[in-house]
Amino acid sequence: MTVRDPGALGFGVDIGGTGIKAAPVHLDTGELAGARARVRTPHGGEPEAVCAVVADLVAGAGWSGPVGVAFPAVVQHGIARTAANVSHRWIGRDVAADMAAAVGAPVTVLNDADAAGLAEMRHGAGRGVPGVVLTLTLGTGIGSGLFTDGTLVPNTEFGHLEIDGHDAETQASEAAREREHLTWTDWAHRVELYLRRADALLWPDLVILGGGASKKADRWLPLLDVRPELAVAVLRNAAGVVGAAMACAEYC
Repeated sequence: MTVRDPGALGFGVDIGGTGIKAAPVHLDTGELAGARARVRTPHGGEPEAVCAVVADLVAGAGWSGPVGVAFPAVVQHGIARTAANVSHRWIGRDVAADMAAAVGAPVTVLNDADAAGLAEMRHGAGRGVPGVVLTLTLGTGIGSGLFTDGTLVPNTEFGHLEIDGHDAETQASEAAREREHLTWTDWAHRVELYLRRADALLWPDLVILGGGASKKADRWLPLLDVRPELAVAVLRNAAGVVGAAMACAEYC
């Protein structure tokens, strides 16, 4: 791939427990600038194997500039403090430095839910929205992103808010609905309780709801009775890649 205007393009990688996705991104629109590649995450998600896959994806796309990486962990200044669905050997490692060494270019790393939220704020349902915006990904767990006037407050873990003695994500995630064979009405009640708890703590102006359940938002979103305005995420499966590329452009 020939990059004619590096300022208009970025490259994002989204690392998950089952798959790693990568693509070039038009930074001004958030649209993918080429085909999105996807490979299976190496078994166990070990650092060396994951770094090798990321390097292969970047090289395979013909990309030679800075790279943004969405990573399933709390990431402080490039260092992983937790590890979700990847090896615990990542904890304490400088993920940005490891990735940069493998790729041969500067790498910006951020939490995967933060990346998805950033994409929605720049090019999705949160674009141009002032004040406090909470982005939530209802999937295997509940990922969260918090923004104030468009600025990311990194590494929020609001999926772990306590509801009736349990982590919220064990009760109100898409995985919980499927695991317990809940009706949309019963599951919506749980989501409503969760949103009310988050609202009591954060008072967001807007809550953007994404993840697998957002594809069928018409089945449950009208059932919610909460104070803040609600919106459905726009970018869906591309959000992590787009957000990673945006983070690299903004923070590299």
